[in-house]
Amino acid sequence: MPVSDPPAYFERHVFCCTNVREPGHKRGCCAEKDAVRFRDYMKAKCKELGLGGRKVRVNNAGCLDRCELGPNLVIYPEGVWYTYKTEADLDEIIRVHLIAGGRVARLLLQPQDVLPRDREKRLAAAS
Repeated sequence: MPVSDPPAYFERHVFCCTNVREPGHKRGCCAEKDAVRFRDYMKAKCKELGLGGRKVRVNNAGCLDRCELGPNLVIYPEGVWYTYKTEADLDEIIRVHLIAGGRVARLLLQPQDVLPRDREKRLAAAS
């Protein structure tokens, strides 16, 4: 008899990369782009908005292997990746994705995005 998966413990799980690499590393790292402060901000904002408990969990992640595009985060169960630069970007991700269930197109990372210029080319082509 097949066993089914148990229900998800969290409705959404946000993993924020806070990886640290040595200074001057060719790929950079999210930590040098203020990722720890941003993760703390997002965690506090979700709690303030009543998204805590089993609704949304914001966690640290080690290297998510998209260093050049950071800081970045991934939201599960959807598996949607974002890059961000400001608290306003995180506010938009919280409002549009975590609360309303939509997507913030301008901050989405696609599987083929490797370097920032890849994202810029894709966004320019879509305009």
